[in-house]
Amino acid sequence: MRVPASAVFVAFLRLGLTSFGGPVAHLGFFRTEFVERRRWLSDPDYADVVALAQFLPGPASSQVGFAVGYLLAGWAGALAAWTAFTLPSALLLTAFALGLAHLGDVGSAGWVLGLKLAAAAVVAQAVAGMWAALVAGEGTPGRVRAALALGTAAGLLLWPGAWTQLLALVGCGLIGWKALPGPTGPGGGWAVPLSHRGGLALIGAVLGGLLLLPLIAPLSPLLAFAGAVYRAGALVFGGGHVVLPLLEAGLVPRFVGAPTFLAGYGAANAVPGPLFTFAGFLGAAQGRFSPLLGAAVGTVAIFLPGLLLIIGALPLWSRLSTWPGMRRALGGLNAGVVGLLLAALYDPVFTAAVRGPRDLALALLAYAALTAGRVPAWAVVALCALIGEALL
Repeated sequence: MRVPASAVFVAFLRLGLTSFGGPVAHLGFFRTEFVERRRWLSDPDYADVVALAQFLPGPASSQVGFAVGYLLAGWAGALAAWTAFTLPSALLLTAFALGLAHLGDVGSAGWVLGLKLAAAAVVAQAVAGMWAALVAGEGTPGRVRAALALGTAAGLLLWPGAWTQLLALVGCGLIGWKALPGPTGPGGGWAVPLSHRGGLALIGAVLGGLLLLPLIAPLSPLLAFAGAVYRAGALVFGGGHVVLPLLEAGLVPRFVGAPTFLAGYGAANAVPGPLFTFAGFLGAAQGRFSPLLGAAVGTVAIFLPGLLLIIGALPLWSRLSTWPGMRRALGGLNAGVVGLLLAALYDPVFTAAVRGPRDLALALLAYAALTAGRVPAWAVVALCALIGEALL
């Protein structure tokens, strides 16, 4: 389906203003918006994009959003999706770095806790919907997909980490290829306007940046900062909080002190949108060049490699995903993605949000509002924030 880039921008702006809870919650919000509400994507197509993002380094939820925008409206849609989803948190964190520290630690504020509980309900809804669409079924195929999803979830809970996630998804794909009969859905084969040669050029550009930026870093502090941030965005698997050690190694104490780094990390967890905008905070908080320039460079440099990688991989992925053997593998891979979300529903989403019976009650009511009440996700998020501020 092709939609105007302006419509993509509006949809992602609302998500950028309301999507709390980290990358897994973002994937739940995306599915609610684009699969259920707007019906711009089917569940198999959405799961295929998520699966591709899991195999690539970079911010997974932002990569999924960028790819969705690209598939719906080309490069204009991709830029609209990234800008709208990223800008709210980037502006908030830049403002925090420029002098809004008097807000104090908002991580334990009632409205923030309410937002975390809303995110738990949204992720639970996404897991339930994707289970029905991609896992449930009669006979042996349904049992195989259920075993793959539950096995993936169990493995990730026992041995959390990006490498476990990657190995589990590879295993699910191999088992699906061998054990699932025939194509498992109509997903894949998207109308990707980029050629295979163009895709390889984008991947080559990412690798070229990794080689070039360290060579020119000594020329100025700005280039050194950009190189460290770009390297973190290009080499991190798993996204989200996993990027923090790479940023700390590259920027502390050369550009920011440890207390400033930790303060910004706390603020990044209290704003909507992608956690990678933390790099914008670091760019604004350093004192070696213009804070606004640093915020802009940090925000672009952290996202750029991952976004180019997923667009570069789309042409090859689009062709591979139409092959019968690959469609069988994707049946297993999509079941693994559901298992990945199921594990993440417990940790970090549930464990970070639910501290006791009252929290669980609010999360259950939010889930009921989303499913039985058909209340829009944005309204549930707003209500949970208000209730959290009043009661938690």
